[in-house]
Amino acid sequence: MFFQFRLLHFEISKIYQTLSRTKELHSLIIKTNLSEDSFYATKIVRFYAVNNDINSAYHVFDKTSSRSVYLWNSMIRAYAQAYNFDDAFSLFVKLLRTNTRPDRFTYACVIRACSEKFDLAGLRVVHGEVVVSGLGLDSICCSALVTAYSKLGLVEEAGGVFNQIPDPDLVLWNSMISGYGYSGFWDKGIQMFTAMQCLGKKPDGYTLVGLLLGLEDFSLLNIGQCIHGFSLKIGFDSNAYVGSLLMSMYSRCKCMNSAHKFFCSLFQPDLVTWSALISGYSLSGDYEKALLFFRKLNMERKKADSVLIATVLASVAQSANVGPGREIHGFVLRHGLELDVMVSSALVDMYSKCGFLHLGICIFEIMPKRNIISYNSLISGLGLHGYATHAFKMFDEMLKIGLVPDEATFSALLSACCHAGLVNDGRDIFRRMKNEFCIQARAEHYVHMVKLLGMAGELEEAYNLVQTLQEPVDKGILGALLSCCDACGNSEMAEIVAQRLFENNPENSPYKVMLSKIYAGDGRWDDVKNLRDDMTEGGRRKVPGLSWIGCSFA
Repeated sequence: MFFQFRLLHFEISKIYQTLSRTKELHSLIIKTNLSEDSFYATKIVRFYAVNNDINSAYHVFDKTSSRSVYLWNSMIRAYAQAYNFDDAFSLFVKLLRTNTRPDRFTYACVIRACSEKFDLAGLRVVHGEVVVSGLGLDSICCSALVTAYSKLGLVEEAGGVFNQIPDPDLVLWNSMISGYGYSGFWDKGIQMFTAMQCLGKKPDGYTLVGLLLGLEDFSLLNIGQCIHGFSLKIGFDSNAYVGSLLMSMYSRCKCMNSAHKFFCSLFQPDLVTWSALISGYSLSGDYEKALLFFRKLNMERKKADSVLIATVLASVAQSANVGPGREIHGFVLRHGLELDVMVSSALVDMYSKCGFLHLGICIFEIMPKRNIISYNSLISGLGLHGYATHAFKMFDEMLKIGLVPDEATFSALLSACCHAGLVNDGRDIFRRMKNEFCIQARAEHYVHMVKLLGMAGELEEAYNLVQTLQEPVDKGILGALLSCCDACGNSEMAEIVAQRLFENNPENSPYKVMLSKIYAGDGRWDDVKNLRDDMTEGGRRKVPGLSWIGCSFA
């Protein structure tokens, strides 16, 4: 018996156990009559959770009558890590009905679960319990609350929690800076960073990560470069997480030369860094380089995840070159990723946009699980190929099985109406989007509606729709209206629309070329000359066409 206890303590002390070793250890605990001991039960629950065997973990938890707060925490955390947030919250509610008091780690885990499932009501309930329990000023609970409120876009409430702390530690400062970054308030993040240093708090890698999160536009590149310089100065550029965020920042800002240069400076870039570079090339429209680096990634023997594969397939779809897409499809099959819903949806989208709709439909039909992205991909493909009626049937099917449409769903449906010229159906779906599903129309939805109405000869209605929008109106919407004026030969309205375009975007020579064509169609040659002279004087002369016919390589 003494030997068994020594062996048991040795096994329990191990940081990680495989599933088979965990089951052996579980059996040994049962044989030694320790299955009711909360300490051993907690360890076994954690080992099962690490091996993703949540059912066995709960079985151990359920059979243990004397449960410590550590056992409750381990089971709640197991559910949260498995993304079973409803079960995690339900278990927390059960804990509140017992004589065991939750501790700071219980609340932190449940707060994270609420934010992950975007449960604001649940988060407020837990926040109230934190205050009642006397942990309202606890750094771990407050850090979790700041992160959760920020993730839900409630940075003011996150700031309210932060401001209650008399002497916030570095974790809290980082949580608040990251919160501003998540919400796109990069300037407030910089202010927090400055204030933190003035108070003598020394930043770490997580501070820099929070600062980098909100930089998503080329206009903010200088800020990103300053943060990069600061990270070099204090030696955090070698931190893997900081390095991947710097890489992502340059990619998001579409500064791919700097992104590639930084990538080459890394000794051993991880998968996240590779993904950031490949995604950056894809977002920048350089699909060939995205595919090139995806191949290099495979040559480095690094296994691409489903997110990266979906990104590369999106690049293939944009290039409309099915060859690399079939190559990636083979990679997916070889690595057993065809059951991943994200990958399968990306394959449906890729084949549809490359002109092989029947292959996209085949993949959709054999998918074991389908989500809103899957249906959006097929609806978009059907609409692109002129099968608007079938697209609407898929929309009805999606609603019947309980899926909730999103912005992309209605964009795909409106696009289908455009391709098929279904004006009344387009009006109806645009109305339902706002009234029935409470989705605010975005620029892409207005572009589709303007094209649908304008190309059907309903220019006045299209113009009136644009008039309802707040200034400045997105140039894509005005551009769509101008192209409709061109198609309908309405030069008067074209002048009005073009003037608005030039006011907001004086360098937009493509629209000036379009307006000059409209003038030419009306025989207004003086206006054509004046417009083209203006373009030439501004240094925006249109590049003449070049033909390879007759050229030789001497």
